[in-house]
Amino acid sequence: MDTKQTRIENSVRELGWGKTIVLGLQHVFAMFGATVLVPILTGFSVSVTLFCAGIATLWFHFITKRRVPVFLGSSFAFLAAYASIANDSRIVELASSKGISPLSYAAGGVLISGLVYAVFALLFKIIGTRKVMRLFPPVVTGPIIILIGLILSPSAVNNLTGSGDPIIIALGIVPILIIIALHIWGKGMAKIIPILIAILVSYVLALIVTLSGLRQVIDFSAFSGKKVVGLPPFALPHFDIGAIITCVVVALAAMIEHIGDMMAIGESTGNNFIENPGLTRTLLGDGVGSSIAGALGGPANTTYGENTGVIVLTGVTDPLVIEIAAVIAILLSMSPILDAAISTVPSCIIGGISFVLYGMISAIGLRTLVEQKVDFTATRNVLVAAVILISGLGFNAYPIKIGPIQFGGLACAALFGIILNAILPGKDYEFKAIDSKRDLI
Repeated sequence: MDTKQTRIENSVRELGWGKTIVLGLQHVFAMFGATVLVPILTGFSVSVTLFCAGIATLWFHFITKRRVPVFLGSSFAFLAAYASIANDSRIVELASSKGISPLSYAAGGVLISGLVYAVFALLFKIIGTRKVMRLFPPVVTGPIIILIGLILSPSAVNNLTGSGDPIIIALGIVPILIIIALHIWGKGMAKIIPILIAILVSYVLALIVTLSGLRQVIDFSAFSGKKVVGLPPFALPHFDIGAIITCVVVALAAMIEHIGDMMAIGESTGNNFIENPGLTRTLLGDGVGSSIAGALGGPANTTYGENTGVIVLTGVTDPLVIEIAAVIAILLSMSPILDAAISTVPSCIIGGISFVLYGMISAIGLRTLVEQKVDFTATRNVLVAAVILISGLGFNAYPIKIGPIQFGGLACAALFGIILNAILPGKDYEFKAIDSKRDLI
């Protein structure tokens, strides 16, 4: 008996417009939890984030000639960069003097880092993928990904336990348990959107706790004066060399994940997207999509494994379904009341969600080292990883300041790691087409 799933490449012809639109809505549910989680954790506007995700996705489909069924949602890789910029006293003081948010400088860093994608897209075209990727072997990128989670971990613990109230802490533990349960025992869509389910269930419990008078964990004042329909609060990006360097460093690691995602999506749809439309176009789609987001005051975007999972489940590979999801995301961004509702999610719930998420990010770095069979019996590899980890954590607490330039943990870790790996003998890494199905949650 043949159990192979039939792929549907033209959803309108084979399913009709009604089912096609429903499939697009399903992709919205798949990306929604993770996409809005980034602004919840960082302070970016939810409405702007949704708008930027939709616009970036449509741009990606345009530049890749509508061949790749990809949704571009908020990137978690940049979380540590945003935190570093938002907590930089110099940037905070500078932003305060101009009456703007420090995140405006993060948006500027995102805009420039997206353009770095374009530079590497050109290098891949001229020099070739293998030669460029030799600068970023797994022994460098793996520890950097581990660092992203480790640097962020204190904020997760603080949000979860900072109140010291047992009831509020227990409320924050609920999403952790839900995510674990759904990730292990969940079926169908429940396994694909555990973050969204965890937020919804935890929020309902928080609502019950608040309305019962047991604890005031939800602040309803956020709804005051909010309209049902309105434009997202776009903001102009601002530029600081330190913030730019911080974001560009993360972009270098994110580009490698992009390549892995293209392979994973290709395997899921039976296509070789590395060859057609090619990395030059997909990198331009991803990078310029983030630059567009930064120009509007939003966070960086990246290709979403959640939506690839939906494609695998449904067998519908038509990019039109993703484009419908992008349009729906843009329409949702036009609701200030939705932005207000999401902003009322209690910090203890945010802490619970991020507790798992940040740990998973670090685990992905470990998995990179294991999957690529990095040889830690070789002293040179141990040295490279050690320098990256210690400089990342150490300089995150005590950044290097040279005039207006500040090199934080991630920037120092990447710089020292790349240089050390380049000068030490024994470089035997050869970039290959690897399987990189790395859904965070």
